[in-house]
Amino acid sequence: MQKVKVKDKDFELFISENQIQKAIDDVVEKMQTDLKDKNPLFIAILNGAFMFASDLFKKYSGDCQISFVKYASYSGTQTTGQVITLIGSNEQVTGRTVVILEDIVDSGITMEQVVKDIKVFNPLDVKIATLLFKPDAFIKNYSIDYVGISIPNDFIVGYGLDYDGYGRNLKDIYKIVSS
Repeated sequence: MQKVKVKDKDFELFISENQIQKAIDDVVEKMQTDLKDKNPLFIAILNGAFMFASDLFKKYSGDCQISFVKYASYSGTQTTGQVITLIGSNEQVTGRTVVILEDIVDSGITMEQVVKDIKVFNPLDVKIATLLFKPDAFIKNYSIDYVGISIPNDFIVGYGLDYDGYGRNLKDIYKIVSS
């Protein structure tokens, strides 16, 4: 099993680059059908979703635009339970289909805030796409339209996901090794 060290923690290979790309292909295929003739605005959540958003955006063949917002809810390996908006989008949202692109949905707290913030601008529709979903950690009551891979409630890094800002550059996804 391939292992990496990020800062002071050990991680083992969990999801390969090929598995990630297959999951994105599946999400895009569903989007192509659902969003046909919609000209969606993709809004990616920084920093974590930048790789997912980039790969998905390159594969989506319909008319669309992309923008970015930044929220924070993690400190180290733990969620704080509080969501802070750091930067927002300046794209026209009113009357548009908006697709939020997120690297991972675990508790659902951040995504709930993002949806609330976007709905203030009266979009036609808001959809959620996440590469990774932790159903065992999810505590909110809304549905996610596009899920790449459902995973257990383990701490992971790589492919945009970080541990204290490190590990985002890994092409695969690794889970923390229990001590």
